Amino acid sequence: MNNIKQDFTIKDLENISGIKAHTIRIWEKRYNLLQPQRTDTNIRFYTPESLTKLLNIALLNKNNYKISKIAAMSDQDIVTKSRELAFSSAVNDEAINAFKMAMFQFDKVLFNNTYNKLLHKKTFRDIFKDVFIPFLDHIGLLWQTDTLLPAHEHFISNLIAQKIQTNTEKLQYSISDSNKTFVLFLPENEIHELGLMYLNYELVLRGYHTIYLGQSLPLNNLNYFLENDRDITFVTSMTIQPYDDKIVDYFKEIDEVMNTTDNTFIATGRKVQKIKDLDISSNVKLYDSISDLLKVL
Repeated sequence: MNNIKQDFTIKDLENISGIKAHTIRIWEKRYNLLQPQRTDTNIRFYTPESLTKLLNIALLNKNNYKISKIAAMSDQDIVTKSRELAFSSAVNDEAINAFKMAMFQFDKVLFNNTYNKLLHKKTFRDIFKDVFIPFLDHIGLLWQTDTLLPAHEHFISNLIAQKIQTNTEKLQYSISDSNKTFVLFLPENEIHELGLMYLNYELVLRGYHTIYLGQSLPLNNLNYFLENDRDITFVTSMTIQPYDDKIVDYFKEIDEVMNTTDNTFIATGRKVQKIKDLDISSNVKLYDSISDLLKVL
C-alpha cells in the first residue's frame, strides 16, 4: 500500500473537481471550508477526506447553493445534501460528478443510485456514450497527472464492468445465425478492458456471435481459431501494451499469420498510432478508437 497516493496538491484538487486553485484558496481563507496540512518542509497538501469534501461542495455550488450557505453547513450536512442531489439529478455533468464522488468515497450505493436514475432517462448505450466515456476520459487525464489512486480506479472500473456484463447477458438469446464470429482479447499484460467489453456488447446487440477472451492473452492462443471453417474476425484493444519497443514485432507476427488466412484482424486504441506507417497485410485493420470502429461495423 505504500505506493498508493495518500495526499494531494491543490493542483490535484483542481484537476479532479474542476474548481480553480485560486477559487479553492479563496474558499479556504474566507470560509475555512478546507484545512490543508503541511509537510515538515512547509509544503501544503490535502488529505483524501479534503478531496471528497471539495467534490461535495462543487456539486452543491454548481446546483445553486451559495458558497456562504455551504460554509454554514456541518460536514455531515454537506455529505447528506450532496448525496441527495446526486441521487435526484443524474444527468450527464451531474452524473459524472456523482460518479467521481462515488469513486473517491468507495460508495457503491451512490454509484448504483446514480446509474439507476440515468436509466429512467437514457438507454444503456446512451449512458455509456454520454456519461461513462467522458467519465473514463477524465479518469485517463487524472492518471496522466498522477492524481488518481489505483484503488479508486479499480473500484469504479469494476462497477462499470458489472453494468456492461449485465446488459450483455440480457442480449445473449438474440444472437443471429450468422457464421461470422468475433474473437475479442487483450494483448499480454494489457488489463484495460472496459472498452473491449463495451465493444463486445455492441457486437452482440448487432446479432453477431462473439467469443470474449478478456485480458492478457498470448498471441499464439489464436492459432486454435484458425483451424476451423468459421469466418473469424479477431479484435484487440491496445492502451498500454505492447510497449513501444515491442509493438512493431508484435504486428509483424500478426501479419505473418493473417497472410495465410482470409480472416480479419482488427486493432484499436492509442497504441495503433505507433504502427500506422507499417507495411502490413490488408487483412489487418487499424482504428484509433472503438468509437471509430463502431462506425464501420
